Amino acid sequence: MAATIEAVVATPREGKFNKNAARRVRVAGKIPAVVYGAGLEAIAVTVDPKVITKILHSESGHNTIFDLNIEGGKAAKAMIVDWQNEPIKGKLLHIDLKRIAMDKAMRVSVPVQLVGVPVGVKTQGGIIEHVLREVEIECLPGDIPSHIDVDVSGVELHGVVRIADLPHSGKVKFLGDEDATVAHVTIIKEEAPAEAEAAPTEPEVAKKGKTESAEAAPAADAKKK
Repeated sequence: MAATIEAVVATPREGKFNKNAARRVRVAGKIPAVVYGAGLEAIAVTVDPKVITKILHSESGHNTIFDLNIEGGKAAKAMIVDWQNEPIKGKLLHIDLKRIAMDKAMRVSVPVQLVGVPVGVKTQGGIIEHVLREVEIECLPGDIPSHIDVDVSGVELHGVVRIADLPHSGKVKFLGDEDATVAHVTIIKEEAPAEAEAAPTEPEVAKKGKTESAEAAPAADAKKK
């Protein structure tokens, strides 16, 4: 289940919402954000980047549900639905927060974790390839798992784990194709021999300009004339 952590305090922003205003917010140690959802009007706010970073780095990450307290407004449950990082240093630049109705199902993507070492790797010389690292699910906010574990220890060489093989319950509905491959055990591919070694060729002779005989022929014709 997604973790519920300390409340996020948001301060409404006033004035112009442009790059210069956003820069001033960051200089003051905050980051600009937008709060929307639950049929209410969107609000521009500022929040503490340290609290947001803590949420994003938690076990449940952006699927974490937390209390959002907007100064002068009503508290609500919320989640982080989008965020932007500075490309070089990775500092948070902006986030989008969505109010959550705890009694309404929602769609989220959660990571899939492989548990165990497949028998196809242990004894049959294969390797495990994790193809689908996240799956989309639908459930109530309080039932969102931080991740989904699947035991792959019994998977033999050329065996496949599909979405249908993930642990299903009545609380969580998988939205992807049940036949979609999550992971499989395959053979390590051998590198093909170099083409030059397989079929050696004779060295090419570079032909630049006229040949000696071609240059001599016109001279001989000139003497005859």
